[in-house]
Amino acid sequence: MKFTLITLFPDEIKSSITFGVLGRAIKNNIIEIDYVSLRDFSDNEYQSIDDKPYGGGPGMLIQAKPLIKAINKIRAERHNQIPVIFLTPQGKLFEQTIAEDYSQLNELIIVSGRYEGFDERVYDLVENSTEVSIGNYVISGGEVATAVIIDAITRLLPNALGDINSAKQDSFTDGLLDYPHYTRPEEIQGLKVPKVLLSGNHKAINEWRIKQSIGKTYEKRPDLIEKRNLTTKEKKILDEYLEDNKQ
Repeated sequence: MKFTLITLFPDEIKSSITFGVLGRAIKNNIIEIDYVSLRDFSDNEYQSIDDKPYGGGPGMLIQAKPLIKAINKIRAERHNQIPVIFLTPQGKLFEQTIAEDYSQLNELIIVSGRYEGFDERVYDLVENSTEVSIGNYVISGGEVATAVIIDAITRLLPNALGDINSAKQDSFTDGLLDYPHYTRPEEIQGLKVPKVLLSGNHKAINEWRIKQSIGKTYEKRPDLIEKRNLTTKEKKILDEYLEDNKQ
């Protein structure tokens, strides 16, 4: 999969994606990343791409014209109306299901926001584009968010992870949180590993993990339970979990 990143600070992204899963994915040609400097599309000798907002107010806005020029050039060179993500605080919340959808693509353009954001007109003038946010908080720029999105998508690509089951078992993959994990030693300060995990009974272990996944999601992220619409069987499992964990 090819990611084309339009940014003012490519080094900030590079420093986040050269290690671990992403570093290996790049090395193994599972993903390809192109960096496009927005300043290259400035129409002035100073290479500025921002200006003061009409109506007054703090900060500067990224201008629409250089951004549209950059996107049009990329699409023309690839002969493809590549989907575009604009990273903005007012965008659609980026979730696992969105990562899964994007992982089906061959190419994606991601535009990192800066300053007070983009001239509003880019959203209307750039077809096949989506505004996306990684959360209800403010960060200094979209470069960090870009790295997050690339990471989430790449994990879902074939051969990106050493174990194909790792991505399948991640939290949110089926709309639930992951089950609890334990490793050695068997006891720490009086807290023991659940006996079922030491039993070698794979059927019982799997049932325990499903119950824990549903129960922990109910306790920690009830909003995910509401979204998921539990099946009759899952509701029964949740009831069993709540009964098991009565104070």
